[in-house]
Amino acid sequence: MVSPRAAVSALPAYRPGRNPADLAREIGVPKAVKLASNEVAFPPLPAVVAAISQVAGETNRYPDNGAAVLTGDLARRYGVDPGQVAVGCGAVTLLQQVAQAYCDPGTGLVYAWRSFEMYPLLARVAGATAVQVPLVPGTDGGRADTHDLDGLLAAVDETTRVVLVCNPNNPTGTAVRRPALERFLDAVPATTLVVLDEAYREFVTDPEVPDGVELMRGRPNVAVLRTFSKAWGLAGLRVGYLLAEDPAVAEAVRKTHVPFGVSMVAQAAAVAALASEDEVRARVAEVTAERERLTAALRERGQSVADSQANFVWLPLGERTAELAAALEARAVITRPFAGEGLRVTVGTPEEDDVFLAALDEIVRG
Repeated sequence: MVSPRAAVSALPAYRPGRNPADLAREIGVPKAVKLASNEVAFPPLPAVVAAISQVAGETNRYPDNGAAVLTGDLARRYGVDPGQVAVGCGAVTLLQQVAQAYCDPGTGLVYAWRSFEMYPLLARVAGATAVQVPLVPGTDGGRADTHDLDGLLAAVDETTRVVLVCNPNNPTGTAVRRPALERFLDAVPATTLVVLDEAYREFVTDPEVPDGVELMRGRPNVAVLRTFSKAWGLAGLRVGYLLAEDPAVAEAVRKTHVPFGVSMVAQAAAVAALASEDEVRARVAEVTAERERLTAALRERGQSVADSQANFVWLPLGERTAELAAALEARAVITRPFAGEGLRVTVGTPEEDDVFLAALDEIVRG
C-alpha cells in the first residue's frame, strides 16, 4: 500500500465556512445568513466585472506567469521595486511558499496561538517545527486575545527561520501597536524572516496600529503579506501578494510558486480593483462603521467583545462556543466557531447583522 508522509496523514482538514444554501435546505428555510468567512457583503466592483468580461475570451491561453502588470501596479502603489513583489494564488499560498522557501525539516516556524488556523498546517507540510506562543490579554483582566511579542521573541532560537505576526490577528481581531512592534522587529535576529500577515490591514482604524510596509523599510528580514480576498472583494478569484524589503526574499518566494498559479481572470480583476481604490475605501468605511455598531450591540447584550481592527468580531465564549454556534445555525445564521475558545462573526450588512442579533436574543431568552 502506498502511504503519504506521516505528517501529511496527521493533518486535519481545513474547514471552510458552511454554504448558506446547504444550511437553508437542511433546516427548511428560504435563506441563511453567512457570517463565517470574512468576505465583504458587497458585490464585485463594476470595474472588476468589466475586466473579467474583457479577458474571458482569452482564457484558452495561459496567463502571464510573472503577473507583470499586476506586479508593476503593486510596486508603484507601495513605492517599491517590482523585484520586491511576489504575487500568488491567495495569501495562504504565499505563506506556503514562504515555508517551503525558508524552512528545512527540523527548523522552527514561530507564531502566536490562537491565530490563523493554517499556520500549524503549513509548518507540518514543510517539515518545520511549529512553535506556538499563547496570546495574552489585551486589556487588564480580559481574555487572552492579543499577540505576546515578548513571548514570540523568547521563542526565537538558532533554529527559527520564520516568525509569523498576524496583525490584526485572525480570529480575535486585536492588533499590536507601533512601539511594541518596532521593538520586536529590531530585536529579532537578522537570520530570521518576520512575515507581517496583514490580510485585514484595510479595515484598521486605530492610528496606533502601524502599516507593515512602513515598518518593513530598512529591515531586510521583514516581509508583508496582503490579500485581495477581503476588502477588495476578490475572495472567489484568489489573489495575494508579498512585499519584501530584500528582493532576495521575494525572489525565493517566487521560486517556490506553482507555474501559472494566478489565473488570467484573477490578474485582470486585481488590476481593475486597484484602479477602483476610492470605491474600495468607501466600502471599507461602511464595514468599519457597521463593525462599531455590531460591537456596541453585542456589548449591550453583555458580551465581552474586544475592539476589532478587522472585518469581524470575536466572542470569547470558551466551552459555550460550540453550543451557541449550533443554536445560531438552527436559526439560519452561520458563524465560525473555534471549539472551546470563541466565536468569530463576520461583519455583514446591517440587515444580516440584525438577523444575527435577533437570533442571539432568541437563544438567550431560551
